[in-house]
Amino acid sequence: MLPWIELDTAMVPDGGGTLRLKQRGTEFSIMSGSIELMNSRLSGSEEALAKLSCERISDRDTPRVLIGGLGMGFTLRAALAGLNPQAQVTVAELVPSVIAWARGPMAEVFGGCLDDPRVDLCQGDVGVLLNACSSAYDAILLDVDNGPEGLTRKANDGLYSDRGLATARTALRPGGVLAVWSSAPSVPFTQRLKRAGFAVDEVKVRANRGRSGARHVIWIAVRTETSSAPVNRMTKQRVHKNQRRSLRRK
Repeated sequence: MLPWIELDTAMVPDGGGTLRLKQRGTEFSIMSGSIELMNSRLSGSEEALAKLSCERISDRDTPRVLIGGLGMGFTLRAALAGLNPQAQVTVAELVPSVIAWARGPMAEVFGGCLDDPRVDLCQGDVGVLLNACSSAYDAILLDVDNGPEGLTRKANDGLYSDRGLATARTALRPGGVLAVWSSAPSVPFTQRLKRAGFAVDEVKVRANRGRSGARHVIWIAVRTETSSAPVNRMTKQRVHKNQRRSLRRK
């Protein structure tokens, strides 16, 4: 068996540790410490993230899509395959070296998708883009860190917090889709999505597109126009009091 060769390392901003790009023959791996974040042979769940999202917005004439995390380009390639020629896809990647790897040693894996005229590749934090817009996107796809249970960068947790989900909802157009990839399930995250005003489907998919191997989780959360956030007890008491006053006036 061919040995793994380390091609490069990269620092994740804000204390996120070190990423390592490794190669074995035609196979690539991106590692964080001893944990493999992605592998060029295992693209099934990343592709499903895009496919499931694009199916929900297939009726839109000029869809705008934001992808958080470039990775090995599997989500981007699948999104481009599922979107019409009028679509616009913005990809935000925090680590400059990941972009350099995509255009350098992993160019064959990416298959030229970064040169598609529909693609706008931004080096920076996807959270900054989300905070800067309102009703801008038909779909937001987040494949950042290891999912809601962060691994490489503590600041990523903010994307999956109540506040972060509220920001993502604001950035979506009515009926828009927030799709989130994760290596594992998270009941608290599902609950946060519902509180933030999303109708939620949780889908389990294989990493290798086959019938065996690891399962990953994708949340498909559709923006609803009424928030499910609970009304606190004091608010309810004030409402009831005002209703009684109104009835007495009548």
